[in-house]
Amino acid sequence: MLDVPDRRYGLADPKALAAMTGRQVLEAIMAGGLPAPPMARTLDFTLVGVGDGSAAFEGEPGEAFLNPMGAVHGGWALTLVDSAAGCAGMTLLPAGGLYTTIETKVNFARPITTDTGRVRAEAIIVGRGRRILSAEARVTDAKGRLLAHGTSTLMVLNEGAAA
Repeated sequence: MLDVPDRRYGLADPKALAAMTGRQVLEAIMAGGLPAPPMARTLDFTLVGVGDGSAAFEGEPGEAFLNPMGAVHGGWALTLVDSAAGCAGMTLLPAGGLYTTIETKVNFARPITTDTGRVRAEAIIVGRGRRILSAEARVTDAKGRLLAHGTSTLMVLNEGAAA
């Protein structure tokens, strides 16, 4: 597991979230003011950075994620791409804004194994319409080698308090 001191997992009060921009929510999760989502514990990755239209996660490809061939299942890397891309989009949402992923596509460049060590997924928004956001993401190892890359298309479900 990642060494994140005093990390809490769970779901925050929806009323509290509705008063915060997407970026504020993510910053509060990183600072420990809001719990990290339960899936982050299950998949052993954590949000480590956000900016306007960008997000980064780091994770440990552990034994629990191995496929029958002994490599980390591609779904783990795909989930990192989807999470980073989704959070990159979330940073652009006003208070009360909601989004969902429409589609995520990933290309795998190298096998990820338990020997790969900590990996990093970084995503940026590359297209921004009123209802549709497009993001690109890259998953790299500690040496900066590309492990996977992909794109996500996100749909803004409501425009939040600004609407």
